[in-house]
Amino acid sequence: MNRRAFIAGVTVTAAIGRAWAQQRVYRLAVVSPSARAAEMSETGSREYNAFFRRLRDLGYVEGQNLAIARYSGEGKTEDFAELARAVVRRNPDLIFVAMYRLAHAFEEATGTIPMVGIGGDPVAFGVTSSLARPDRNVTGVTGDTGARESKSLALLLEMVPGVSRVAFLASPGIWESPYVPALREGAERLKVSIIGPPLDAPFDEAEYRRVFAAMARAGANALMVSGQVENLTNQRLIVDLADKYRLPAIYFSRASTEIGGLMAYGPDILDMWRHAADQVDQIFKGAKPADIPFYQPTKFELTVNGKTAKALGLTVPQSILGLADEVIE
Repeated sequence: MNRRAFIAGVTVTAAIGRAWAQQRVYRLAVVSPSARAAEMSETGSREYNAFFRRLRDLGYVEGQNLAIARYSGEGKTEDFAELARAVVRRNPDLIFVAMYRLAHAFEEATGTIPMVGIGGDPVAFGVTSSLARPDRNVTGVTGDTGARESKSLALLLEMVPGVSRVAFLASPGIWESPYVPALREGAERLKVSIIGPPLDAPFDEAEYRRVFAAMARAGANALMVSGQVENLTNQRLIVDLADKYRLPAIYFSRASTEIGGLMAYGPDILDMWRHAADQVDQIFKGAKPADIPFYQPTKFELTVNGKTAKALGLTVPQSILGLADEVIE
């Protein structure tokens, strides 16, 4: 298979200045399931900006003591195993993976190269059997779990009375994860249905428009947006499409409410990415992934956009106002 089909813009610093000749150069592979190489930089998305700025604050400067190879799976989940093998062949010092399903493919390719991941529940995706005691060559940060999804659904139904069909915007990997059946069971108890279709590769504007149109045809009257990297990258588009189809939506990121999303429930995402950079630093300094528990945010915030609620004809209930950390007017 042509590796160009799924490896985007491998960028490796080849020349190190003479002033740095005696300093160790750390080789970091940064792998995304779909983001382009340009997005995986300090000038790219908000999340990668937070990650690379934190690395810089910790003393790692690309082109000096840090060489970065950037890879993209271009959303082709069927090619993840080959992507993992291609990255491992380059033998980096550490692999940073922005999705635990993708990290699972890397575990099958190497049991020795340390990895730091960020995303959903690594236990659910088979990456580790314990968050407190990583038992393989990977640690990382997790914030999007089945418990958060269930809470998000309950908050959405509290905000929007009379909902019967809730669309879930997520890729097949999320739909197939162990905690989605639990989400469905909770929805049944609340007498609502969780509907799709799954968001499939490539994760571009046309695909999001296709999925939203299908949701509308299926009779969706509310929307839950998963916290996967693709949705964070495309949150402006998602907010615009939710507005177009008049779908009250709950998001993972507070940033979504800042640009017009109805409500969001989740941790501080940029803080999560900074924690991932801290873990990279620990491993570069000699720690093993097994020595570093998976980081789990302890504080989840609820934000509500009051202006968007009014535009949708909704009155924010007192119960939500009492729980909200911020109401944007």
